[in-house]
Amino acid sequence: MSSRSAPLVPPRLRALLVRVPLLVPLVRLVRRSWAQDRTLLGAMVVATLVIGVLAAEVSAYWFSPSLLILLTLLGGLRLRLRSLAVLLVAVAASLTYMGQVRGVGNVGPGLLITMAFTAALAWAMSRIRGKLGVQGLRGDAMLLDLRDRLKRQSELPPLPKDWGGKVVLKQAGGSSFGGDFVVSMRVGDLVEVAVVDVSGKGVDAGTRALMLSGTFGGLLGSVDDFLGACNSYLHRQLGDEGFVTAVHLSLDLATGEYTITSAGHPPAVRFDAGSGTWRVSTSKGVVLGVVPDLHCETDSGVLRKGDALMLFTDGLIEQPGRDIDAGLDRLLGEAERLLPSGFRDRARQLVQSMTSGHNDDCALVLIWRP
Repeated sequence: MSSRSAPLVPPRLRALLVRVPLLVPLVRLVRRSWAQDRTLLGAMVVATLVIGVLAAEVSAYWFSPSLLILLTLLGGLRLRLRSLAVLLVAVAASLTYMGQVRGVGNVGPGLLITMAFTAALAWAMSRIRGKLGVQGLRGDAMLLDLRDRLKRQSELPPLPKDWGGKVVLKQAGGSSFGGDFVVSMRVGDLVEVAVVDVSGKGVDAGTRALMLSGTFGGLLGSVDDFLGACNSYLHRQLGDEGFVTAVHLSLDLATGEYTITSAGHPPAVRFDAGSGTWRVSTSKGVVLGVVPDLHCETDSGVLRKGDALMLFTDGLIEQPGRDIDAGLDRLLGEAERLLPSGFRDRARQLVQSMTSGHNDDCALVLIWRP
């Protein structure tokens, strides 16, 4: 009876390793990455090698090499960077086995270019997810949740039946994120609304707007001097990330008395039902975060039946090559034409009319007393 023990590596596997030298470093790399994405990585590596063997030994028609593209994309969505490297080595080994060892005709320059592009895309996706610390599409889900929270925060609180309000937000390029946002709150008969404009537009300004919307939303109603507190916060921040302007409205729903404070923001306008005209607010102040102590000139008054207040950002009145005062005059003209026939129904139409022909973030808040 022979005393020789069975070989550690089966003969068939040894023959495969000899024919495909890339499998040797692949096995070593798998062992190092196995603990991170154990089940998924193992399944995907096995599937990749099986596809390569079946395409070469059985049929490239039923086991097309293009199936490796799907596995690579899945790896980019689900695997960590090191584990993805293991999968890409497995893909390269399968393609080498199919193309050079067995001469599968489907492995041509077109497939190789597509695989290289797919691998680069998967690598970029895995790298970004690695920095975020999320897997799969959770990063996109987080952005969607932030977008929904920002939209809910921009909505006006419920108003009594003898008051009306409308918020219209329009972001540059049709993006879900932009540099203009609205925060509001109501405690009893007191309503506070702030319209904020972060420098930049679209997604570039959206990330900073998301951060500031939470901060400003927490300050609103919690401090007596809202814009002063916002200015102090921004002045403490390190680095130059652009300017921030804002306008703050404090409104008593019981009496109609209001106070408007502005910091480098376009002036609010008021509709006087008695005269049927719009009046520009006199409130003004310095851009937020520039000076340590903010001093603003406020504007106050009383909203009576039929009156309205409109707060907006400069994206509504500013256009390249046109003076901002001309844009303000055009806004007042459009408001006189559209809004008297219905504040709620015509607010969005007013924004569309003012922003046609240019691409910029804009926000509008309209509060009226029917």
